[in-house]
Amino acid sequence: MPYLVLRLRWPLRFLALLLLALGIPSVTGYLMSGGEKTVLTAAPGPVYQGSAAKRLIALTFNVYWGEEYLPAILKLLRGKKVKATFFLGGQWVEKFPELAQDIARDFEVGSHGYAHREPNHLSVADNLAEIRRAEAIIESVTKKRPRFFAPPYGDCGPTVLEAAAQAGYRVILWSIDPVDWRNPPAAAISSKVVSRAHNGAIVLLHPTAPTLEALPTIIEELRGRGFEFVTISELLSEAEAQPGR
Repeated sequence: MPYLVLRLRWPLRFLALLLLALGIPSVTGYLMSGGEKTVLTAAPGPVYQGSAAKRLIALTFNVYWGEEYLPAILKLLRGKKVKATFFLGGQWVEKFPELAQDIARDFEVGSHGYAHREPNHLSVADNLAEIRRAEAIIESVTKKRPRFFAPPYGDCGPTVLEAAAQAGYRVILWSIDPVDWRNPPAAAISSKVVSRAHNGAIVLLHPTAPTLEALPTIIEELRGRGFEFVTISELLSEAEAQPGR
């Protein structure tokens, strides 16, 4: 679907009629810039999960801190031959380039933006700058160009989706979130992930001590139920992604 940005001063009622006349079915949102209205038509929505046709599940890690736990997490995943996707923050990659390279050696790498700002509070231009700055750093350090964007805080407003579309990214969210960044007990993390597991699930994780402790149980339980761990690329290539909830 093409993406259209119109800058207008017209009343919204007239604008709505015009969009209908042009055959544009939906409008994602309106922005104000210098007294002008910026109208964003529907960019692709965020991806919450993959196809339910196969028993596949994707572990994702948003990385902007927690570097002290990452070596052990990587060792565990490698030892158990578990695929995963790591969404790296640009500033974090600048601080820990060797660790970013270690991640990229065996795992899929995505973007978590550059400075972990709140994307819904940024313009399209500012979001685009964040995405592109992170991309340049991640690609320079890891030699891999990210294809997927996990926005900080899960923000997926119209300016975020439009910027990601312009940069050629799909926005990835999740269907299972054990809220591990709050450091709940490992048993609570594993219980939430295992009990909510479903075909095509995307699991949101972070590098924390309880997450590291919970991973062996998560891996054993889900494999015991017939799940295969795949990357986001593999999950979405199996069938058309299911945007929206």
